[in-house]
Amino acid sequence: MIVLTVTIACFVAAILVFWQIPYSATKAEFQKLASGLTTGEPAAAAVFTSENWTPLPPPVRRYFETAGFTGYPKMTAMQAEFRKVKFSLGPGKSVINIGYKQVNSVAHTARAVFIDAKLYGIPFQGLDTYVEGTGGMKGVLGKAFTLFDQRGTEMDQACLVTFLSEALLLPSAALQSYISWKPIDDLHAEATISRYGSTASGIFSFRENGECKSFTTNDRTAVGMDGSRQKIRWTAYMDNYRIINGLRQPTRLRAVWHYDEGDLVYFDSDNLRLKYR
Repeated sequence: MIVLTVTIACFVAAILVFWQIPYSATKAEFQKLASGLTTGEPAAAAVFTSENWTPLPPPVRRYFETAGFTGYPKMTAMQAEFRKVKFSLGPGKSVINIGYKQVNSVAHTARAVFIDAKLYGIPFQGLDTYVEGTGGMKGVLGKAFTLFDQRGTEMDQACLVTFLSEALLLPSAALQSYISWKPIDDLHAEATISRYGSTASGIFSFRENGECKSFTTNDRTAVGMDGSRQKIRWTAYMDNYRIINGLRQPTRLRAVWHYDEGDLVYFDSDNLRLKYR
């Protein structure tokens, strides 16, 4: 009995020490992806001009003009960081705080996200990716045990439309030929993205002062940690605009699933910071 107790105690101690070690295979995978998406291509030398916005629908054009992007250097990638994001694990489930780092690439039409959190004191890390047309969402508990690893055609489309939802934060992407724009009225425009054999669409809504208010789509599947999948209307809201480095940018982002029984705000952060390359 004493030997068993000591063995268990040593095992628990080893796990606790392992959790404190900075190294993480999931984090290393993200860093490798992020490096590949932000290096290897020279930064754009030209700047955005008013002519760049001319083909866009009026509210999209007004957004870029009033945000200060005219005369700003064209970018090839975007890095985003959120801290202490309030994240819901699902309808009726717990809300936890997560760290969230993200990289988007224009040329690759790709994005990679690293999530760092704790579930009941146990490290939880996630990797959300869209690379070469393949979308994926993986969750790892205790830095060693994969809880889920969701893939498939629905995930490919969901990740593609998520990239589209962030196009106004990455103007070079919004101007690419793989995104087409359709005017609706003075405050709304529809965008469609086609890449790697997948297509997805959504509607951007704007305020009269030029700010983008939201992006809504029916082309994003809600995938549960248990593997369940539902086609649910999804909206990303952008608020609390501030002037940062000469650009008017949203600092609060919320992601919402519009379930029949009510809306679920599953992602809520008020401290977005963007860097361009």
